[in-house]
Amino acid sequence: MSRRTLVYFVCSPHSRTGVTTTARLLTDYYLWRGVTVEGFDTDAREPSYALRFPDSATVVDIFDVRGQIALFDRLLIPDETPKVVDVWSRSFDQLFSVIAEIGFLEEAERMDVEPIVLFHADASQMAASNARVLTSAWPNLWLTAVNNEGAAPLGPAAHDILENYAARAKILLPRLEAPIARALEEPDLSLSGLLMDSPVVMSLVVRAALKNWLMPIFTQFRSHELRIALQSSQFLR
Repeated sequence: MSRRTLVYFVCSPHSRTGVTTTARLLTDYYLWRGVTVEGFDTDAREPSYALRFPDSATVVDIFDVRGQIALFDRLLIPDETPKVVDVWSRSFDQLFSVIAEIGFLEEAERMDVEPIVLFHADASQMAASNARVLTSAWPNLWLTAVNNEGAAPLGPAAHDILENYAARAKILLPRLEAPIARALEEPDLSLSGLLMDSPVVMSLVVRAALKNWLMPIFTQFRSHELRIALQSSQFLR
């Protein structure tokens, strides 16, 4: 039996929660493993995610019918190629409205495609409420809460805040020290390339710090992937 095709919607209804960083990390995780991955950037104005992956990511305008066709027709192809959708905060409501309107999640189940929502948590009640609306509308939807400590720190109440998301899993992106975080924003820096062939011009300290930050995150992605595969296999029995 073939593996289910994973489709990740990396999202938040709010800006500056680290959505594009997670989409980037997830894409580099697959590239580092030598797995073909396909990405979609829903920010048609400033598509920073797509610019980092010109060979594997496409810009789509979710407010345009042609953009919707370009996105959802590709997401429903059961080719075992992971798909990563970087959901611009201004596209959040529109994306899930279209998903409901066209019956995407129901069709995905028939096509052996596994949609996964990587929902970025923040301290507002509104974000948690939005997450609960999604899981109420689609009880079988896999929703994972992402805590990006550098972009949207939750503080001492992090555990209680994350509990409000009714998520099946949690992913933590630890905060980086400012000099390391600045290096992360270099436009030509490939994180998968860093792990496979470190840039000569990069400081040894920065290189080591980035690797120490990346590897536990990639381990979380792998564990998360295995949990989804286990759940899918139990569902198919």
